[in-house]
Amino acid sequence: RPVDTMSIGQWCGVLDGHDPVDARERASIDEFRRVAPLLARPFDESADPVHVTASAIVVSEDGTRTVLHLHKRLGMWIQPGGHIETGEDPLAAAVREAREETGLPVRPWFGDRSFLHVDVHPGPRGHTHLDLRFLLSSPLVDPEPAEGESAQVAWFAWTDAVLVADAALDGALEAARRRLQHPG
Repeated sequence: RPVDTMSIGQWCGVLDGHDPVDARERASIDEFRRVAPLLARPFDESADPVHVTASAIVVSEDGTRTVLHLHKRLGMWIQPGGHIETGEDPLAAAVREAREETGLPVRPWFGDRSFLHVDVHPGPRGHTHLDLRFLLSSPLVDPEPAEGESAQVAWFAWTDAVLVADAALDGALEAARRRLQHPG
């Protein structure tokens, strides 16, 4: 089912059939499924301090590298991502955020089947992000982030990405590597 037509209940159904990569993702799935259906407008950051966000694990077309950016406020290397705009579906938000924050010509790796991972974590201003993560690809070209975005964007080999990225990203990076090795 295309992600642009999915309600929060349908996302919970996707998570019912999703195999978590580790205990953190398992706990995030449980939290997402418990909290998201209770939200009046789950994709709207202004409606509730708890809301759904979207992010991207961007991988080079040859599958050997992933891109991270040094978040300006958090001071850590993480994947591109952010809030979902009104009327936007999570995959489109992940693509938009990745393009803005990296300047790369990203596209969904598996089309509408690009959903990869979920992580629930604290956001700024006391918010909680129910983050849906998608696998995107890009040619291995130099990042050119948009004006106002972090200028520190770089491609990393998988082992280097795990060393520099925030530990909360380990599961998503592992999920991406597994998906690339076994795309079925």
